Amino acid sequence: MTGTVGSDSLTGYNRADIKRIRQGVSPDVSSLSLVHYNTGNRSRMNDKGNPEFVEFRGEKVPLPALLTRIDELERENASLKKERSKAVKRYRKQEELKPYEAELIKLQEQLEEDNRRMIVLFEGRDAAGKGGAIQRITFYMNPRHYRVVALGKPTEEQRSQWYFQKYIAQLPRGGEIAIFDRSWYNRALVEPVFEFCTVKEHQDFMQGVAGFERDLVRQGTILVKLYFSVSKDVQAQRFEIRKTNPLKQWKLSEIDLQVQERWDDFSRAKYEMLKLTHTQTTPWTIIRADNKHRARLNAIKMILNSVDYDRRNEALDYALDPKVVCSGSEEMEKMTADLLGSGKFIE
Repeated sequence: MTGTVGSDSLTGYNRADIKRIRQGVSPDVSSLSLVHYNTGNRSRMNDKGNPEFVEFRGEKVPLPALLTRIDELERENASLKKERSKAVKRYRKQEELKPYEAELIKLQEQLEEDNRRMIVLFEGRDAAGKGGAIQRITFYMNPRHYRVVALGKPTEEQRSQWYFQKYIAQLPRGGEIAIFDRSWYNRALVEPVFEFCTVKEHQDFMQGVAGFERDLVRQGTILVKLYFSVSKDVQAQRFEIRKTNPLKQWKLSEIDLQVQERWDDFSRAKYEMLKLTHTQTTPWTIIRADNKHRARLNAIKMILNSVDYDRRNEALDYALDPKVVCSGSEEMEKMTADLLGSGKFIE
């Protein structure tokens, strides 16, 4: 019985034949339509009774080489399927966000028309997904009417100033949104945990911040405070990705290497912050951010729900997911229950 292989994929072999050959068992001769299998020429058979060569595009090719190539093709195919699956999921997530991102443009237009100011604060632990959420929120927004504020380490001059002074310089004008990637709440969270401020400086901030924000709102500024909450295990996983992925290593700082050890300290600082700064006028909204996509979608919805704007697409679902979003008071209740139940805060 003779035959030729018509393509690189060896479609003439069935999977059972290939499996039998790999296991060192002779294939079913009656099914080998592609193998040059001449019973009168036993030199083409190995000592296990398997054919050593096949005819491939008119040439005799060693069967082991073809089986190796089959393995390579199967691995490549599995990898391509995985990449395709990732691409499809990424595309679907982006498509789900787009209608809401279009609403953000309408919101911008309304703020410009009314000459109103808006501030959105993004706070939370390192690797909680704040930066990625800000990128998606601003992806299609008009760049002339928003600013992302991410202040670095204070200068010596700023250290000598009133603490809020450097932030006041970044507040929005009429018709503009100022998005803070970390904000004045550094003094409630990062600074006391890592002893970047004195106890008195921290206490002064906690006593004065509610009044500062109340004045902003009283004078017409829309203030949205979002806290992105991430679990300890997910934070650790994201740090590992930052360590090994050259495209993300720039995100890794010296502080990042210590935050897992300071987890409980940060939890206590978070609880104290919520207790003193979650008010009816300037409430906190907690975003569970282990799932980045759900966190981004609900953050966008939260921003949209904070402003009455014209031409709102009523066909969209603006309801917040209760598994992802909760109020600052609900978070305090949860943290209190965690403390009473286990003796420590979980998040």
